[in-house]
Amino acid sequence: MSGTGAQPRRNIFITGGASGIGRAVAEYFSKQGWFVSIADVNVAGMQDTLGLIDGGFKYSHQLDVRDRAAWDTALEAAATAGGGRIDVLVNNAGIGTGGHLAELEVDEIDRCLDINLRGVLYGAQAAYPYLAKAGPGSALVNIASAAGIAGGSGMSVYSATKFAVRGIAESLDAEWTPDGIKVSSICPSFIDTPLLEGTGNRKSNDSVRSRVVQAGLEITPVEEVAETVWNAVHGDELHYLVGKTARRVNFAKRWIPGRVRKQQKHAAGLLGR
Repeated sequence: MSGTGAQPRRNIFITGGASGIGRAVAEYFSKQGWFVSIADVNVAGMQDTLGLIDGGFKYSHQLDVRDRAAWDTALEAAATAGGGRIDVLVNNAGIGTGGHLAELEVDEIDRCLDINLRGVLYGAQAAYPYLAKAGPGSALVNIASAAGIAGGSGMSVYSATKFAVRGIAESLDAEWTPDGIKVSSICPSFIDTPLLEGTGNRKSNDSVRSRVVQAGLEITPVEEVAETVWNAVHGDELHYLVGKTARRVNFAKRWIPGRVRKQQKHAAGLLGR
């Protein structure tokens, strides 16, 4: 309890909480008085995140989102630490995988599918009893991507997972309505997180950040995603867009899909051959 006679402190469970979007969401909700539970495979990173949160209303748990049984253990521990409840699950853990499909190794494909897609399904399934008990007003927030709105060359596996994450949100939005659980997806474009420092492809030496800058695209502060997650928990929309690129892609895909297709082909060097 947050005080005698007060309402119970709400508890948010965030995967991928060791850095980036997960860390920003943890900080944001903590400042709003929430109990914050984070999960990740990176224990040191989680400790750094908790170090940024004032007070004792916080908890971390090492979790590989690909392990269904581990989800049950993590959520039970987080609920116990947070006063017996979990009000929000943020399915944020994910990896970037890029490169031509014909050149990807099987383990690259499987790892991206397992973390970005299977992990989201496992998380939703495991969290359902807690969210149903905490409802109405509990929420599932899936972190998708602008790559889940329009696919581009070199992004087939990653885009497949993010299109699926949006689809999961749409399905559960209907399925969980009787339980009073809100469901939404967040679709960021290029966010200023450590993910931009990677290449997304073991055969490339160029960072994602350098390619984004060369393309003249904007990089959005991670705090904007955290604020959007807050809005999703308290709002009533299904899909939320973050960043100018995400909004442009969404508009173009809806109203001028032919132009989007042509631009994607041109970017891949397929036109003019």
